[in-house]
Amino acid sequence: MAEHVPVLLEECIAMLNIRPTGIYLDGTLGLGGHSAAIAERLTSGRLIGIDRDETALERASRRLKEYASRVTLVHGSFGHLDEILEQLKIPVVDGMLFDLGVSSPQLDEAERGFSYRLDAPLDMRMDRTQSLTARDVVNAYDETELSRILFQYGEERHAHRIAAAIVHRRAEKPIETTAELVEIIRAAMPAAALREKQHPAKRSFQAVRIEVNGELREVEQMMAAAPEHLQPGGRLCVITFHSLEDRIVKQGIRMREQGCICPREAPVCTCGFRQTLKNLTRKPILPTPEEQAANPRARSAKLRAAERV
Repeated sequence: MAEHVPVLLEECIAMLNIRPTGIYLDGTLGLGGHSAAIAERLTSGRLIGIDRDETALERASRRLKEYASRVTLVHGSFGHLDEILEQLKIPVVDGMLFDLGVSSPQLDEAERGFSYRLDAPLDMRMDRTQSLTARDVVNAYDETELSRILFQYGEERHAHRIAAAIVHRRAEKPIETTAELVEIIRAAMPAAALREKQHPAKRSFQAVRIEVNGELREVEQMMAAAPEHLQPGGRLCVITFHSLEDRIVKQGIRMREQGCICPREAPVCTCGFRQTLKNLTRKPILPTPEEQAANPRARSAKLRAAERV
């Protein structure tokens, strides 16, 4: 397996402003690249690493072995941040990092079913203990719901054509593999769309993956909970890879920076909503050209950061 390259590593570490005695949380542990960089800067501090993928937890534990005395690994979802921190009896931390991209092994290992370039059973589960799979979505959702998912989560402008083609094909026999789904998508798209630089199945696979894993809901839950679990001066860093996630993060930070959400014409505040975050990145931080050349999967990454006030 190629060495894992964490995205925007130096920028994340700088934004987290790590204190050696602090408590930090990596809510998307993956292979532990970001976590290792945090842990090596701690002395008496503590790192909490969360991931819903048990395979990722196993691999990250090996990478973080030399820091084991100051690392706690948790099998769970960052969307359940409140419950995880309550179970650990840690009310607040000094910094949180969330890298919302699909990890390299999930993309590279065909059996996971995430990649439109590798043939495999339709799966796409980040947590393989959950029941819903990509096969279920593709074969059981009706045409209207499939079209909605492809358009809303994949921003696929040919969603109606692709959904209709999926329903037509599965009437003959169930769709079982990623290669079958790619072939159906290709056949449904107009010739002009097939000439685009982007792979024709990229948006549809993104949409199905988001539906299977509830990713946008998880991001919304995280953005609601994270500010309340930061120490004053604590930092929140989030790396996104598509516009839907980035919009949730951007709006979440903005809302908590503005504070009061009462109508402007209201004579007094009645919402009781106070400012909890200070935006540290008016424009997202992007990978340098050098990083993009060395790690093509970093090209669409955006880092946003905020500080608890």
